[in-house]
Amino acid sequence: MSPPEHHRLNRSSWLRAAVLGANDGIVSTASMLIGVATAGSDKQAILIAGVAALVAGAMSMAAGEYVSVSSQADTEAADLALERTALHEHPQEELEELRDIYIKRGLNPELAAEVAQALMRHDALEAHARDEIGITDAGKARPLQAAFASALAFTAGAALPVLVALLLPLAMLPWGLASSSLVFLGGLGAVAAHAGGASMSKGALRVCVWSAGAMALTALVGSLFGVNV
Repeated sequence: MSPPEHHRLNRSSWLRAAVLGANDGIVSTASMLIGVATAGSDKQAILIAGVAALVAGAMSMAAGEYVSVSSQADTEAADLALERTALHEHPQEELEELRDIYIKRGLNPELAAEVAQALMRHDALEAHARDEIGITDAGKARPLQAAFASALAFTAGAALPVLVALLLPLAMLPWGLASSSLVFLGGLGAVAAHAGGASMSKGALRVCVWSAGAMALTALVGSLFGVNV
């Protein structure tokens, strides 16, 4: 007997949100701290800027995720209402539509009709939501859950460069923030890739390359303007 297969697709939604939030928290906060540090600000101003970036970023992530996922939830609700009306007014046509879906997926017409009838008897709306529209319970939009997860992930990521800024002396901040953040991001990319079944080295590399560019750009801006905040 072969061992059971452990598929990773069910992780895709929460993994995407967690990686995006944590990555954004590290990159945006570290980049901003580097920019402020290279502009010649003192340690207190840098830390205040970092905490402000953490709070504002977490709230922005939560609000953005809530709005976008709420829009998805509204669309799903509208489609389900439309399908519910169609099932009430045209049950035979909806049965034939479901049968045709299964025929296109490879079932012979007799078996497709039998499966469609059985699923319609069990839960017609669920069958059409899943097989016609593509809405499943596991993939349903959950705005509050998405907002909380994104804010939490961002906060966890942003706290790392703020902590580094707190511990390092002012003279070491730009390079210390950049190097430590790349280590954090490389670890995040590797862990995310491993959780998704991909190459850990590739996952770490692609995160670090883009993030290094963002931090270099903000350091350049800070050094060019050199304005204390």
